[in-house]
Amino acid sequence: MREESVLVKENVVQTFSIDSISKEDVDSYPAWKRIFDIVFSIFAIIVFLPIAIPIMIAIKLTDKGPIFYKQKRVGYKGKEFYIYKFRSMYPDADKRLKEIIEKDPKAKEEWEKTFKLKNDPRITKIGKFLRKTSLDELPQFINVLKGEMSVVGPRPVIREELEKYYKNEAKQYISVKPGITGYWQVESRSNIDNYRQRVAMDVWYIKNKSIWLDLKIILKTVQVMITGKGAY
Repeated sequence: MREESVLVKENVVQTFSIDSISKEDVDSYPAWKRIFDIVFSIFAIIVFLPIAIPIMIAIKLTDKGPIFYKQKRVGYKGKEFYIYKFRSMYPDADKRLKEIIEKDPKAKEEWEKTFKLKNDPRITKIGKFLRKTSLDELPQFINVLKGEMSVVGPRPVIREELEKYYKNEAKQYISVKPGITGYWQVESRSNIDNYRQRVAMDVWYIKNKSIWLDLKIILKTVQVMITGKGAY
């Protein structure tokens, strides 16, 4: 049986799992959002293809690792899927992370608090550029066309993050598809040092989502990609 995340509050041990959420209670996905996702993704793939090819070549020349990185994330109605990115880390990134956390208490604290490291030694030179410009996210337009993601939505998270940090808000998270970009990504990006703030921003988007908000976030995304503000 899969081990569930444990939440300790007021000396009472509680367990939480997204499997306990009734998927039948989740609203159907808006038709306008799916149509927008398909049209925008096709347009984006055509526009960014001339950039994507040199990126793939550069990644392959950097080391002998794969061009793409994939990882399981939780999506609409709690269904897990593989998210695609241009690889920005060394092939042995998981091993390096384990060693860093075991040897550096401050890095361990930072990771447990934000699921990120500001000075992350796992990231390659080309990876730093890809992350700063968000170009590592381009392959996710394939996820959008497959119906697993949306252009705009909450940040796609792994199951452990969802059960540990979202807790009661998990039902709202799985009521929409995670996005390539979103409210948290453009408003604060990696500058937030508290995961619960990130959750609050995702929930705010879910409650206020509209085509106009999506367009506003997309325009802000372009600005963030150009400036690289808050990225690491």
